[in-house]
Amino acid sequence: MLDLTKLGKAMQGISQQLVLEAGANKLRLERAQKMLDQAQIHQDKLVKTHQDWRDRFIFTPAVPIEPLDTRIPLDIAPEKHTVIATDGSQISPSHHEIAYCYLINIGRVLLHYGQSLYPLLDSFPEVFSQPEDLYVSRQWGIRTEEWMGYRRTVSEAVALANLAIEWKNTDLKSHKPAVKQLSLLETNSSFVPHPLPPTLAMVDGSLLYWFLEPLPTDARDRILYPILEAWEQLRQAKIPLMGYLSSSRSTESLNFFRLPACTHPVPDCLKYCQELERTPCQLFDSLRDSVFWGMELQPGERSPLWRSSAAIQSFYGEHQIYFCYVHVGAEIARIEVPEWVVTDSALFDQALSLMLAQVQKGYGYPVALAEAHNQAVVRGGDRARFFALLEQQMIRSGVRNVGISYKEARKRGSIA
Repeated sequence: MLDLTKLGKAMQGISQQLVLEAGANKLRLERAQKMLDQAQIHQDKLVKTHQDWRDRFIFTPAVPIEPLDTRIPLDIAPEKHTVIATDGSQISPSHHEIAYCYLINIGRVLLHYGQSLYPLLDSFPEVFSQPEDLYVSRQWGIRTEEWMGYRRTVSEAVALANLAIEWKNTDLKSHKPAVKQLSLLETNSSFVPHPLPPTLAMVDGSLLYWFLEPLPTDARDRILYPILEAWEQLRQAKIPLMGYLSSSRSTESLNFFRLPACTHPVPDCLKYCQELERTPCQLFDSLRDSVFWGMELQPGERSPLWRSSAAIQSFYGEHQIYFCYVHVGAEIARIEVPEWVVTDSALFDQALSLMLAQVQKGYGYPVALAEAHNQAVVRGGDRARFFALLEQQMIRSGVRNVGISYKEARKRGSIA
């Protein structure tokens, strides 16, 4: 139980620290603005410097693919359009429960505007209890709980592609989307594909799965290849994929501004700065991209496009990730899309307009993503019902001595 009296004493001084941090942040913003001005003048040279020396950097700068002074207002979304989104939640495995298993619940949303079609808001659960599901990751030294999170990422991507393909093959004469669970490669031959209204597929969070970088090759391939296959399905259907990041903590674009701040003959970090506690180019550390671009953008505008330099992209093939920052009104959002979306400028502009409309409809956050989360989330009562159903099933199957551990039973009660 939280003692609020003691908490109040522990929090004394936090406000003073926040005031000091605000002053320091102002100085960082001023330095970043100066570096932006220099980078604009020497942008082509700095891009070449990045290309020549990127293997020697100890930080990860993105590469601008548009002039740094680019500020583009977004278009108004067309009246008729569709937005698809998925999100996931889970029940983690516990040795103290009646059975060691885990559940992944995927929320799916299909919202239509100006088309007189029913929306889809549902979820489907997957229960993993087989030894190959629970213990396969241990051969690579990955905890089951961690592996479950990776599997959830795969399920979200596959569900998004399935939903998009099913929508593409929907019989519009029925005025109701014929949506069902499909395998990634399954199609419905009874439907004739129709010209899609402007459509956007959205996910909550980054498309850069940096957490896969340190994994062994076999483990990484089991997670990344199904995701890339799902993205390929979207590319072939010409449905743009977008990752929406709220309150992003990324510094990739600001890291590019560190290049003109380098004081050495060449930006060879491994040679000159690897042993230093603080490098000469660290003029605005702890400053986030979103804070900086909040100073540069007006509501409804986007920043220049950047190509990410994350190491995991070496495995992405044709799905290299690009990003920009958009002032959506309530905040500065980081928007990520694959390369095939960026190369089709009309498709990219259309995707951004649909995204902004979603934020406006959701009063500051895309309504499709919020609803997908609401469909996916597993609350405390859902967890209790899940294990209650599991217990009933085990008893019907003849399993005896079904029950939780003494530790779990004791934690659920209290003498206080």
